Parts: sequence; structure tokens; C-alpha cells
Amino acid sequence: MVQSTTTRRDDIRNIAIIAHVDHGKTTLIDGLLHQSGIFRANEKVAERVMDSLDLERERGITILAKNTTVHYGNVKINIVDTPGHADFGGEVERTLAMVDGVMLLVDASEGPLPQTRFVLKKALEANLPPIVCINKIDRPDARVGAVLDEIYDLFIDLDASEDQLDFPVVYTNARAGIATRDLKQPSENLKPLFDLIVQALPGPAGDIQGPTQFQANNLDYNDYVGRLAVGRIKNGTLAVGNYTLCRMDGTQQPVKVTQVYGWEGLKRIELPIAEAGDIVAISVIEDIGIGDTIADRENPRPLPALRIDEPTIAMVFSANNSPWSGREGEFVTSRKLRERLQYEQRKNVSLRVADTDQPDAFQVTGRGEFQLAIVIETMRREGYELQVSKPTVVTREINGTLHEPVELLVIDVPEDFIGVVSQLLAMRKGKMTKMVHAGSSRVRLEFSVPSRGLIGFRSRFLTDTRGTGIMNALFDGWAPWHGTIQGRSNGAMVADREGTATPYAIFHLQERGIIFISPGDRVYEGMVVGEYSRDVDLNVNISREKKLTNIRAAGRDENIIITPHREMGLEDGIEWIGDDELVEVTPESVRLRKKVLKQSDRPRRRQEDGD
Repeated sequence: MVQSTTTRRDDIRNIAIIAHVDHGKTTLIDGLLHQSGIFRANEKVAERVMDSLDLERERGITILAKNTTVHYGNVKINIVDTPGHADFGGEVERTLAMVDGVMLLVDASEGPLPQTRFVLKKALEANLPPIVCINKIDRPDARVGAVLDEIYDLFIDLDASEDQLDFPVVYTNARAGIATRDLKQPSENLKPLFDLIVQALPGPAGDIQGPTQFQANNLDYNDYVGRLAVGRIKNGTLAVGNYTLCRMDGTQQPVKVTQVYGWEGLKRIELPIAEAGDIVAISVIEDIGIGDTIADRENPRPLPALRIDEPTIAMVFSANNSPWSGREGEFVTSRKLRERLQYEQRKNVSLRVADTDQPDAFQVTGRGEFQLAIVIETMRREGYELQVSKPTVVTREINGTLHEPVELLVIDVPEDFIGVVSQLLAMRKGKMTKMVHAGSSRVRLEFSVPSRGLIGFRSRFLTDTRGTGIMNALFDGWAPWHGTIQGRSNGAMVADREGTATPYAIFHLQERGIIFISPGDRVYEGMVVGEYSRDVDLNVNISREKKLTNIRAAGRDENIIITPHREMGLEDGIEWIGDDELVEVTPESVRLRKKVLKQSDRPRRRQEDGD
């Protein structure tokens, strides 16, 4: 019998990069890839190569965790690019299970922000050793010393151990591709960063002689071999052959691994065998889910299940039943919608999908409205038509009392807007917990706010701070129900017939509120075409035309000047709608509508609800 021995490999480093949105993480990985010699001299490479999704490139954020591998000397460095947004926390938790150390990347001017705090807290809880990288040192408003102090404060605040507090620091300008350990010592490349990764972070520990244990932390797809499971081999070795699949629900079944892949830069390469500590992608014949373990055939030992934070926001997705359903999309039936949501649930462990009492509607719960908006946007780009309800919070009962999710909201605004923001959040049951003057004319405020108080808050916040405010929210636990929170105070302008919006009708309606559509747009009965200035709904004929008369003269026409309409995108629509409204989403359009389209049925329904 072979004696099992756990050893650390010195030829591999598995690291995750933690950063807030737009602090330069993906640009830094670009620099590491280029300087490691992965790309040929004449090879064309897109900027931000790790942001492979169209949505990621458009929004400048990372949504899915992705892997790459670079070689530095004799050491193979596996880098995992993690999302910075708390709504994609399910991705973060799975990523951290694959690595042995983390690099905290912080902007030299903005300092550590909430999403940094969120992922770092997860990393420190997992006892992962950190190195700190202060990026964008070339910024004219860089304040490196103050930001380093803020990072120490953050570590202390998150109960970091003494070893974790003794972190090494490197200063970088990712865009220029330079790094230095000492600001007085100029540098020409990222070699100091490579050296620090190899020296300060440990190699992976594992028992190569022991029984095989591989946990699927992520899923991918290949056109030739189908679904791939991405994860790290904890113990043993993995090659093409027969193993046992241990599912999260405790069941076990024999399975055959047909391919094992590693990475060379961003390219997948086939491996004959992989050992404990390697991050690999495998193709298996059976359906494999996130958290499942591929274990030894004779001696199967499943790994502990992944712990994922509970979802806090729920929305109802249903098949599109508007008068124009099926005109713009390829997939319009509830069966197709169900299949797509179930596929998303298998791929994204922080999402839950449940049936409702209506056969064509499904309740989808996730981390935040932004995460759900990304799911909807992805589906519409794939050709799906659907309609979604207003987001609601998930509640739970703790010790006999009703609790709701609470967010830590960090707001950065000019001093002039402190009163405006405080008043806005007081109406939404928010309490200020901290105020910090950063030394300039801007102030950083921290609030504790119920999650439902933030639904629809962003657009109002940006309007009231004239676009100068920055806000970031982070799930901060559960608290007793805060009572009623005032929702949208204005009613909707609702089209009372099908037709085409005319300049004449819009001109006469614009003084009554804000119009959401432009002249020439087609409308149907029950479609929301604007926001009314009062707190009740107004049914309008937005396709009304000016009647011609016998005595009408060309010079007598009034000059029609139309105020630019307010374009309602997907996220704006989800934030704006009320309980009796829906957002209709198709590959070509986003429309707001009433749940009950016919004008004659709506008052009766409202009365029944009141009874």
C-alpha cells in the first residue's frame, strides 16, 4: 500500500486577481500575457483579451471567471480573472476554491472600494495569502501612501490574521506594462511583479500518490466535445479513463473522462495526464454539474460541497404574451424559456429557478438586479422573447420575526450633494454609518440600506447628483423588516390603442410628464409610453393626428418642438416599473407595459385587488 504524502509543488502558482470594477485588472493580465512571450511577434491580439463576452467589452466589467496560463522561467502561473461585482459572487466563490493565493489590485487614486472588500473578505476567510498591487501610479491624482493606509485599515476591518497583514506591495502602471517594488526605482517591465508572485505565494498542496479528487468549479463548452468542467485537481492524477462521478446530492455513478485540457496563454491544449495542483478542463460522457467531484474508480472520496451565499432578489420571467409576441424573436414559447433558465441555473450556482402557479412563468432569484439584468440581456441576444416583473426581495424568518436583506451602500459625491443623498436614502430607510473626507471636495458616505430600498434608486441618484455621484452596494446580511418603503411616486402614461406615435400627439403630451418613445414608434394598447407628472395613471392617445379643415393655411400651423424623449433601456425599465407593470424584452426592443393590457379591464382589476 502506497503511503499518502501531501506535498507542495514548486513549479506551479495558482492565483486569483481581486479588483474593483475598472481598476485595471484585465489590462494588467494583458501585460502579463504579452511579457511572458505567450503571443507570437506577428500575432494579432485584441485589447482586454480576458473580457471575451460582448457584454463584458461593452460595459468594461468582468462577468465570468476565466483562466489563463503564463510561464515565468520554470514556473507555470495559472491566473484566474475574477468578477469585481458582488452580483457575480457565485463566480467569485468558485474561483477562490481553485487558487492558493490572491493578488489585490487597487487604484492609486480611488483606493479600495466595496467590490474589493467583498472578494477580499472571501479570500481572507479561505486563508489565502495576499499580495497587494497598487495600479495606475501614473494618474495625476494618485495618492499612493494614503491608499496603502486605507488597504491596511481594510485588512484590519476584515479581521485579517497577522500573517495576512504582513503583505508585500508592488506598484504598477498596467497600461504601460511596468511594475516596481520601490517608487524611487524606475522599471521597464513587469519582472518585479512576476518575481513577487513566485517568491511570496505558495505552490499548490496535494497528494499525487493518493486517490483522484477533482471538483468542477466552472463549466465551459466546446463545439467538438460538448460540455467541459473546469476545476483543480486536489489529489491524485487525472487522465483519459474511468472514474466515479460524485454528485452534490450524494449519488455516485461510473463515468468516463474522454479529454483532459490545460492552458497555454488563452489557448486550450490537450494533456496526456494532469497531477494534483493543476487547473484543467475535462470532458466527460455524463452530465456534470458545478460542485460535483470526479473521484477514484475504486476508492471514491467526494470533496466538500461549495458554499454559496443565498440569493436576495427575485423576479418573475414569463413567456411574452403581448400583441406583438413572436415578431422579433426566435424562441418565444414557455418550453424554450424553461430550458434556457434551467441551463443557466446549471452553469450559474448563485441563481435559483422555481415554477410558479402559472405554467408559463418562472421565479428566478439571484444576487442582485444587475446580475438578473445580465441574464436577460444575454438571453435577448440569443433570440429569446420574454417579459419580466419588478424585482422583489427574498425574505426569511429568523427566530419568529421576518428578516430582509440589507446592503452596505458606499457613495462618493461632491460635498454639495450630501444633503440631497441623505434625504433620498432616509426615505428608503437608509442609515448613515460613516462619512470620510478624502481631502478633495468629494466625500465618501456609507449607509446601511434594505435591499428593496435600492430597487430603482440608481436612476434617481444619478439625476439628483447631476451624474457626478458614484455608488456601490454590497450584501451585508439580514435585518428585521424595516416597514413600508415609498415606491415610485409618479404614475404612467399608457397608450389606449394600437398605432404609430405622432409628433402632434407627443407635443401636446410632453407638458404632462416625461415621454419614453419617439415619433414614428409603434405602440399597442396597454403599452407604457411615458411617466405622468401625477401619482395616477393616464390613458393617452399618442397616435392622434391633427385634423385638416377647409380654412387651414400653411402659415397658420403652430411650430412643433419636441423635447428629446427618455430612452428606457433594460436596466432603467426594470428599476422604473411598478407592481402592475412588466418589461417586455425582445432581441430588437425593450418595451414597458401594463400586466393587464385592456383599458376596460384595468380599473376593475385594481378594485378587486383592493378588496
